[in-house]
Amino acid sequence: MADIQSIGLIELSSVATGYQVEDVMLKAAKVQLLMARSICSGKFLIAVAGDVASVTTAVEAAGAAAGASLIERRQIARVHPSVLHAISQSVEINPKDLRSIGVIETFSASSIIDAADAAVKSANVTLLKVHLAMALGGKGFVMMAGDVSSVQAAVEAGSKAAAEEGMLVARGVIPAPSEELFRDYI
Repeated sequence: MADIQSIGLIELSSVATGYQVEDVMLKAAKVQLLMARSICSGKFLIAVAGDVASVTTAVEAAGAAAGASLIERRQIARVHPSVLHAISQSVEINPKDLRSIGVIETFSASSIIDAADAAVKSANVTLLKVHLAMALGGKGFVMMAGDVSSVQAAVEAGSKAAAEEGMLVARGVIPAPSEELFRDYI
């Protein structure tokens, strides 16, 4: 993941078209497939990563191939490396070190990537999880941890990014979360 500078996401209204668009993206440029799967409400989500130029090429090719099935396409350049770890849920943290948890929820899977990126770039927080669409009706959420003031600042910044697009559903900061809460969500 060291060479990854950008993430591209495509959300489609058709599973069949989704598989075709996935193939187009992977043939258009040298990108790494992060995920390609059907999501709630019969939609399909594709996420790729790579250098900025390659992801741009893949996302543009996907947009052209998607036709009327395109719901949303998005590219985040210079994405913070911790966003990728949180998507893959490869983040480890000791619950005893947890001072605060922040959560941001958005209406779309792709908009949560922007919110997570804005949050982690704005304050000293650890992204715990970026959840994309599954069992959420196509929505997304990010969970982060840190000291209370840092989590508040990060949640504010991430929420602002989502709200500017009309994608913010809800947000919250939980100071001194119980270990049971931590285990339930991580």
